[in-house]
Amino acid sequence: MEENITTFEEHRLDFDALVPRFSAALSRMDAVAGLGLDPKLRELVRLHASVINGCAYCVDMHSKDARAAGETEQRLYSLGAWREAPWFTPAERAALALTESVTLLHDGHVPRAVFDEAARHFEPEPLAQLISLLVTINAWNRVGVATRCWEPGSYEPEA
Repeated sequence: MEENITTFEEHRLDFDALVPRFSAALSRMDAVAGLGLDPKLRELVRLHASVINGCAYCVDMHSKDARAAGETEQRLYSLGAWREAPWFTPAERAALALTESVTLLHDGHVPRAVFDEAARHFEPEPLAQLISLLVTINAWNRVGVATRCWEPGSYEPEA
């Protein structure tokens, strides 16, 4: 049986060089998105959306940033099975469910039950911060996947 395995393609577009003002604006959004949230939760959400979207560069980046924020290997390795893994809190589960719904809008939009569960765990301002984080990471993922402008593995966290 022939396997259909794709490898990293060469850059399609130098996105940052071609639209520097847009790239800078997205960077500014990223700097303020989710500011009121716990850093570990921010990185779990970013990582989960990036895995769903298949953005290898962002998966690499946010797994490194999650470790730097104090996230454990066990939780990172089991993120794809967050519903079954007992070490995610109810608030984290609500945030991860919202991440899936916002990331996969084409699959039923954001169900009321998912939104209401997130609202049970997050006050309005942190909930809005979470949504801003989801909008921003999904934008980054779409740029990365469409253009292959950043090479997976090339990201180094700031010291």
